[in-house]
Amino acid sequence: MRETLRQYLPANPGREVARVAVPVSLEFMLILGLNLVSQVIVAGLGETAVAAVGFASSILYVPFFILGALGASTSILVARAYGAKREKELNKVVTSAVTTTVVIALVVGAPFAIWPRQIFAAVGASPAVVEAGATYLALTLGFLFLALIVQVLSGVLRSADHARSPMVATLVTSILQVPLAIALVYGWGPVPALGVTGAAWAMIIATAVKVIIMAIQTFGVFHIAKWEMPGRLREWKSVLGPLVVLAAPMGLTGGIWSGGQFLYNVITAHIGDAALAASQIVGNLEGIFFVGSMGLMNANNALTGRAVGAANGPLARAWVTYIKRIALVTASIFGLLYALSSLGLNVMYPEVPAIVITYATAGIVINAVLQPVKVRGSLMGASILPSANDLRGVVLGDFVGPFVVGLPLAVVLGLCTPLGIYGVFIARAMEELAKISVFSWRGRRLNWDAIAEKHNMLNPLAEDPYESLIQS
Repeated sequence: MRETLRQYLPANPGREVARVAVPVSLEFMLILGLNLVSQVIVAGLGETAVAAVGFASSILYVPFFILGALGASTSILVARAYGAKREKELNKVVTSAVTTTVVIALVVGAPFAIWPRQIFAAVGASPAVVEAGATYLALTLGFLFLALIVQVLSGVLRSADHARSPMVATLVTSILQVPLAIALVYGWGPVPALGVTGAAWAMIIATAVKVIIMAIQTFGVFHIAKWEMPGRLREWKSVLGPLVVLAAPMGLTGGIWSGGQFLYNVITAHIGDAALAASQIVGNLEGIFFVGSMGLMNANNALTGRAVGAANGPLARAWVTYIKRIALVTASIFGLLYALSSLGLNVMYPEVPAIVITYATAGIVINAVLQPVKVRGSLMGASILPSANDLRGVVLGDFVGPFVVGLPLAVVLGLCTPLGIYGVFIARAMEELAKISVFSWRGRRLNWDAIAEKHNMLNPLAEDPYESLIQS
């Protein structure tokens, strides 16, 4: 296998992976680190504020991950167009993706912006959590379109060999958001203290600035794409067709995953606000160390997508094998660092009760042990299988994990036994083991030569080349 990899990969494959993966991982670590800082800022208001922001965020994640599939599908299509050097196709994919994302996000976010209290109460939040987090929910969902534009443009930049650019935009906005959050949450001079609502406004303002920076990078500085709307209805259909064909199953899996996370929070909320606050701390800290490996997923999307676009099946297969090996190493290292982070919980959350710290420590240890499994599962489900058009396998794994294994166990162990929140942590661990089993089974069935050959049958010189994309 080593000789096979050397035969197809470039002379320094690690550098090629690092060019995409390192900036992406650093960017996501910045984002998650920023989320952690924001949580620490909010934690100064008490455990109810932490629980309210966490519960609101779990609701936000459902439409965010469903619609965020448009960003993932855009990334794959841009990588293929970029690898095949089809500029006109790339222009129309990017323009259509941005336009469609904004329209759908505004429609989806409107009910949450209008009836946040009713929605919050209907999903099981306690009265105290509803009071603290309703406005936060309304604002974050009302401005959801900004976060989704960032998703689309990030995918475009990475697939077009500018992986560092989203990181630069994130760094600039992170420097802005932290002091802004402190000022808006606690007040500063003439600025009134807005509490949890201030954290929402800080995030919205920073995200809007990030959209502006990334739009300038995409359409101005690097000239990756031009703003070129499809003309005729037929052209719209042939551009949106492949975008939706790829996005719909990934959106379904995103909805399944985020819906599962939300239902875990509903179960945890029935255990108590202390358990809910602990689960948010565990999740936010895990995110920082988990995304240390997330850049590998984007690297696989870009490198494998370009290989498929160039009709090189052996190269695509070699990249997948190589990236999976790197993922095991990085996940083990970051898993150890995640476990060690539990030693600093008392310092990071001095205002949080001791029982919350105890719960969170147990959750961190359990999740840290499973970090290699979770990273491998995410690499398979969020990158390798979608790049191979095996979206059925993605849906199957993301459904079986939470809804057949994890959530039923969480109900039994968390609500029907003395384990409580510890039972929920165990159930989520079993979910990850079930998912990796399904994804690994589907991965053994992939034929990269056939996938590349099928894509090579596209005729970019046809009268309407976008029509043939649907067939891929």
